[in-house]
Amino acid sequence: MYKVEIISIFVENKPGKLEKITKLLAEAYINILGFSITDARDFGIIKFLVDKPKEAYELFKKNGFVVALNPALGIEMKDKPGGLYEVVKFISSKGINIENALVYVAESREKAYFIFEVENFEESLEKLKDNGFELLKLV
Repeated sequence: MYKVEIISIFVENKPGKLEKITKLLAEAYINILGFSITDARDFGIIKFLVDKPKEAYELFKKNGFVVALNPALGIEMKDKPGGLYEVVKFISSKGINIENALVYVAESREKAYFIFEVENFEESLEKLKDNGFELLKLV
């Protein structure tokens, strides 16, 4: 299945929160492949792409965090100027709206992936399959 799972954590915007979150991941030997932080004044959303998303989700729930596990898509892109443009142009041509996104650069810069969340995962996946772009499989 061409599915990537993103961990979303809703946190209070205070010093030390990111430290606590990343410490939990480190102690559980869960590797962070990519992340983003969105600020909303007193609170924020931290999104992680990790190598063990279900374990991370359970870990955060167990430790009292407000957390969600969201399906996402990943498309391989060229790690060069214009690489992201080519991918988002293709996604746009399929009528797919990107809701949230991050970039994952893998294998010592041999490959890069645009990871993005969409409203209708299954419909978007069907539109993107077999169209010349390699989809990422992490789950």
